[in-house]
Formats: sequence, C-alpha cells, structure tokens
Amino acid sequence: MKSLLVANRGEIAVRVIRTAKEMGLRTIAIYSELDRDALHVSLADESWNVGGAPAAESYLNQARILQVAKESGAEALHPGYGFLSENPNFARAVADAGIIWVGPPASAIEAMGDKITSRRNAEQNGVPTVPGITDPVTTVDEVAELANRFGYPLAIKAAHGGGGKGLRVVREAGEVSEAFEGARREADAYFGNPEVYVEKYLERPRHVEAQVLFDLHGHGLFLGERDCSVQRRHQKLIEETPAPGFTVRQRRALGRAALAAAKSCGYVNAGTVEFLLDQKGDFYFLEMNTRLQVEHTVTEMVTGLDLVEWQLRIAAGEALTIEEPEPRGHSIEFRINAEDPYRGYLPTPGQVVEWVEPAGPGIRVDSWVAPGTVISQYYDNLMAKLVVWGATREAAISRGRRALEEFRVRGVATTIPAHLAVLDHVDFIDGIHHTRWMEDAVDLGGSSPASAPAIPEAEEMTKRDVTVEISGRRFQVSYWAPEPVVGGQPRRRPPKLGATGLPSASDGVITAPMQGTIVKVHVNAGQTVKSGEPICVLEAMKMENEVTSPGPGEVVDLRVEPGDTVAAGQVIAIVK
Repeated sequence: MKSLLVANRGEIAVRVIRTAKEMGLRTIAIYSELDRDALHVSLADESWNVGGAPAAESYLNQARILQVAKESGAEALHPGYGFLSENPNFARAVADAGIIWVGPPASAIEAMGDKITSRRNAEQNGVPTVPGITDPVTTVDEVAELANRFGYPLAIKAAHGGGGKGLRVVREAGEVSEAFEGARREADAYFGNPEVYVEKYLERPRHVEAQVLFDLHGHGLFLGERDCSVQRRHQKLIEETPAPGFTVRQRRALGRAALAAAKSCGYVNAGTVEFLLDQKGDFYFLEMNTRLQVEHTVTEMVTGLDLVEWQLRIAAGEALTIEEPEPRGHSIEFRINAEDPYRGYLPTPGQVVEWVEPAGPGIRVDSWVAPGTVISQYYDNLMAKLVVWGATREAAISRGRRALEEFRVRGVATTIPAHLAVLDHVDFIDGIHHTRWMEDAVDLGGSSPASAPAIPEAEEMTKRDVTVEISGRRFQVSYWAPEPVVGGQPRRRPPKLGATGLPSASDGVITAPMQGTIVKVHVNAGQTVKSGEPICVLEAMKMENEVTSPGPGEVVDLRVEPGDTVAAGQVIAIVK
C-alpha cells in the first residue's frame, strides 16, 4: 500500500492524512465546492473536487468518489466516520474496484448495521442484551402490546441507524402513536429504511463502550473501555477512559463480551462495541459501530497506540503484534461543537472570527478550523476535539478545565461553557453521572456569552448582530438598540428563549430558531393548537429540532411546507 484516498472532510480527514503521511503514503483528499480552502485539502499531496456543497452531491456521491479513486491511482480508501463509512454497498464497491477498503468487510457492516441482526448475533454468542424483541414492529398496536409485556418506559429505535437518530422514548400510552411515527420517519430520512424495533428503556444508565482491533488472520484485541455518558439529545459530548469506578472484573468481562460480539460477524479492523451499564453494574449490548469512533483519541492517549496507523497496517495485511495494553493515566475528550448550550444546543452555523487553541503538557487538539473558517449548515458541527491526559482522573479534570478556559472562539457559539459546567459538577467529579444526567441535572444559568451579552432587561431594547471591518480585519459585533417604531408604537420585543431554544412566550409569531430545512409540518392553517404543540420539524446540521406553539390558539397563517429552506428568524407560522 503506497497511496491512500481519504473519503471525508473536517478533523477526521486531517487526522487520517497526518498519520498516512507519517507512514510514507501518498495522500489524496476529496472536497466539495464549499471546502476548497479547507485544512485537509492543503495537507494532502493531491486533492480532487467531488461536487457541490450538499453532502449528497459530494461526500455521499459514491460514483464520483470511486471515479476519483481510479483516476488518482489510489491503492486504498479510508472512509473516516460518518458519510459513507458504514455503507456496506460502498465498501463492497470499493473492494470490487480493486481498492483496499480500510475497514471491516461489507458483510460485517451489514450484520452490525442492522440493529435487529446484530442483537440476535450478540445473543447467540452469549453477549447480554437489553430486554426487548428482535423483530421489526410495523404498527402502533404492536408497540402497545409490547408495552404491556415489558412495561414503560420503552425505546422505539431505528433498526438500521444509531447516534440517537430514529430513537423515541415512550413513557405512557398516550405517547405511543406519535413516537412510533416519529421514529419511523426519522429512520427513513437518515438511514433510508423505516424499520424500527422495541426494547426496554433503561433508566439512568451509563454508556460504556469497548475498543477492539481484529486483523485479517483471526486475531482480536481489546484495547480498553470508554465512558460516554455525558450526552445531549443522545449525542455524546464528553468521553473518557478508563471508565470511572469500573473494576478490573467488569473490564475483563466487557472485553470478553466485546470480542465475542465482533467475532459473531467476522469483524476485521478497528471497531467499537457499545454497551449500557445499569445502576447495578450489569452491562447490556447496545450496538457495534463498524468504523473508527470520534472518541478513539482518548484510547490513544492512555495506550500510546495510533489507531489509524493500525487500521492501515491491518488493511495492508499485517498481523497484530501487540499485547492487550494496560491503561496508563486518564484521558478525557471534549467535543467542541458549533452549538449554543444556552439555547438547547441549537446549531450555530456562521463564520469563526477568532480561534485560539490551548496548548501545554498533556493536551491534544484535533481540529480543522482557523479564523475565517465558515461552519456550514450542510455538515456536522464538530469543530474540534480537545483531548487531555493526566496521571489520575482528578489531574485530567483539572487539566481539562485549564485547557477549556484557554480555548478562545468567537463568531459562533460553542459547547465550551457546557463542558466547564460539567467539570465543576459534583456528580461528574464523583463519577455518578448517566446518559440523561446532562439534560436533567446540569444548569448553565445566565445567557450565552457568545450571543447574548448582559444588558439591562429593558423592553424597548433589542439585540442586533452586524459584521464590521476595522483596519481590514473582520469582526462579528453584537449590540443593543431601541426597538424600531412601527405605526407609532414600538415593535414588541422577540420572545425569550427557554431551555429548548424555542419561544417560551410570544405574541403568536413563530420564527425559525436557525437556518435549516423543514422536514415535516404537523398542522394546517385554521387548526387549533395547544401550548407546546408541535408546529413543524426543522433539520439543520444533521439534527432535527421540533418547533412548537408558544401558546394556545388558532393557526391563522402557515408559511412553510416540507422541503422548504428557511433562514434563522424567518416567520414559520402565526398563532392567534
């Protein structure tokens, strides 16, 4: 293997290209029209345009990527994560083209990508699974029957997905119909298959996953566990290793279960087996991610291994020559996303005007951002991964706090305030947090320093955002000014935003909380709605956001339909 095409963008493309260059490989990048000046493009030995800004036209354009691989003479292809990394048809097409696929065989991706099949395989190989069924459910009545059997709460989950997409939690009978429809619709939209299944929803579980490596010669290796329990919207925010409070007995049992689950599908290369850990300390198989994980970095920090290097060596046919490592010290990863934690983690696409990364002992930053970088609505909003190492968990937490305080970002809101709030919380310090803890227990308080500087609460004032240039430098400036006068009366102040980022009170004008695409409209003009009733679903940066009515009334004006693209602040509907 002498050349590698990296079929991805952002920080993971940068990450893979750097290791590949260290190994002496010729590196080939792909980019969309929007990513012409991206960091991964400049780092690669050569770069190829694969299409327009929307991912469907570029990073998901299988035919074009395969064409580039052929024309560039790429001997191997690394898919990164996201996009086509877990697409068995693409993996098979790459192999059929005579190109080395840096990942598991298509058959393993298929087996583990189908949550029902993977669950059956795990059970047959003695891996404990969450109580539930392994057959798809097709009607609301079936879900109701299973609720009677297992009891509430239940989880309705996409059979072919993950990452919280196509997942709905049902806590009472009145929620079954809406949850079933929502899970199927989201599963179809994200994974091209509406199949869903049902299992018991575990209350207050921890999310613990196992990193495994398998070579082409049948050898498997467990590289330790990671705790990923700090989440919002079922999306990971902070990951660490070793898992807090995990015993040697639990670690060994988890490793055996992870290797058994991976062997059940003939796994090869790097993969992650995910488990839920209940309050008694018992773990249950959740799913397997048939690719490199975002949080692979913390495993690297405590083992000293380069997982991308081993991915490439395994793909080239080398046998594993390392022993199961003992973790050294403690590592924590913080995902620096373009989201506003003060507004329910709404995505904040826009231009970064200041970007200063922390440095010093035990600190690693995997990023692709610089001053002037535009965070687009078309792609995932992960800007960087801040990874810290300490001799102990306490030392890693202290180092993480210092690094986060040193990290300076302006122009878009980020998750940094949320990370700092987590590190200061006694539950996290004591290691007793769980997957719902972030949303249930962490109160940031105040308002976003990036988007809402403190001002007097005057009804006649409103916030404005402008872009200015001073001595040729571009700045994003927020300021407060009196409300404009309309018809002799000051225009009413926009509604305050609650924890969900949606209006908690208003004069009935419902606006888009961010730029995005309307994927579903729940109401019709003339319909009577209750306070908090869903109006529509807005998708932005791969996240669905439900826009609700701020109060009871009649929908007197409905201005959107499915497929419409809306700008932040654009009027969606008016409820009188």
